[in-house]
Amino acid sequence: MLQGSEVKSLREGRVSLDDAYARVKNNEVWLLNCDIAEYVQANRFNHDPRRPRKLLLNRHEIRKFACQANEKGLTLIPLEMRFRRGYAKVVLGICRGRRRHDKREAIKKAQAQRDIRRHLLRRK
Repeated sequence: MLQGSEVKSLREGRVSLDDAYARVKNNEVWLLNCDIAEYVQANRFNHDPRRPRKLLLNRHEIRKFACQANEKGLTLIPLEMRFRRGYAKVVLGICRGRRRHDKREAIKKAQAQRDIRRHLLRRK
């Protein structure tokens, strides 16, 4: 459920799903930490960029997501946001968070890539 200024900002592509995730509360699915930038022309009628947003799903979809997310300790992650027939749609994925040793491995890889890029820039 989006406000008008949110839809206009979405159409401009000003959305960040980096830290976003979804939760099932009281048989409703809520999108949290999704950052939709303020629409400049909306001035005082603007929206809060990080407010919780209710996702409109079928009862069957909500039951399916709730069972999987609660039983197995999985998280609902928004993969992309797009427009279809005039409606803003969110593609949700179910995933498991990284283990501690996986996080360390990912940090090491990222650091190695930064070092390689830094050395290549120095050589030019």
